[in-house]
Amino acid sequence: MPNDFLKRTRRRLRAMFEWLEPEQATPAQGATQARGSIIPRDVLKKIRQIEIRTNRLVTESLAGQYHSVFKGQGMNFEEVREYQPGDEVRAIDWNVTARMNHPFVKKFVEERELTVMLLVDLSGSGLFGSGEQSKRELAAEIASVLAFSAIRNDDKVGLILFTETVEKYIPPRKGRRHVLRVIREILFHEPRQRGTNLNGALEFLSRVMTHRAIAVVVSDFLGQTATSRADINLHLRRKAILSDTLSQTSFTALRQVARRHDVVAVQITDRFELELPGLGYLVLKDAETGEVIEVNSGDERKRIAFARRQALAQSELRRLFRSAGIDAIQLHTHEPYATPLARFFETRERRRRR
Repeated sequence: MPNDFLKRTRRRLRAMFEWLEPEQATPAQGATQARGSIIPRDVLKKIRQIEIRTNRLVTESLAGQYHSVFKGQGMNFEEVREYQPGDEVRAIDWNVTARMNHPFVKKFVEERELTVMLLVDLSGSGLFGSGEQSKRELAAEIASVLAFSAIRNDDKVGLILFTETVEKYIPPRKGRRHVLRVIREILFHEPRQRGTNLNGALEFLSRVMTHRAIAVVVSDFLGQTATSRADINLHLRRKAILSDTLSQTSFTALRQVARRHDVVAVQITDRFELELPGLGYLVLKDAETGEVIEVNSGDERKRIAFARRQALAQSELRRLFRSAGIDAIQLHTHEPYATPLARFFETRERRRRR
């Protein structure tokens, strides 16, 4: 009897903490599996905090907006019922009405099930954060908000983590445990590369997703450092804005993916990436290329020139998204994300109703 009790207890504990086991995902070429099954307590605490914060936001406002904004693929016939005042006349089933001698209407339900694919940039620049939160931590929260909104509407959620290569691919699934795994991977996956190759991630998405999906690209869109040094220097000599944001190949890939999928670009930036603080001489190191430069941030003219260049680059990026038919959200690490996220849903809903 004691042995049976112990076995039942172990089974319950295993079921409760199943999501803590290493991810049984399909790794992309060159991706690595989770290294162990033991997750530190502080990691669990962080994941739990994100779940609580994002769940509250989803419950209070975003789940309904998500349902309104992201619609299903069509309508499915459900049943025929008697006509009631106010029903759409065009829905009358004339065959049944003729047999029964009084009007009946067809009832349809939305073909609801959708697939949300999260493409999250894990390149080195994501570790930067001038405040309490890094860009990667904010990316995890945004991804969890969208993932919890999706599962509340019975949709599937998948994940693609990318740097210079596709680091990890988790096929779309439903359920809270699956979402917790997604959050854990975004926060604590150790990337093998530091650069960025958005083009490769988009090509991978096109291969694995044959049907229409909602593709949410979470990145800082700071450029494609996985290209050759010669290509980067060529962009700089031409003074091309694309060298600061998207490469031309990534923009073309985004536009092609947007023709098949519903693409949403979530740009995560830090305030000191848009304007330099006046702190005197700074030694800065590029987290992706390793390049080191010295900047005199105490020079007001240089700060103004930097801010203008970044503003121009951001304006060009927004123009590129519009020309590709892609909805975009810009979020900052030092500002709450609930308001711009809600504003995005409201704007998209108004546009859909027109």
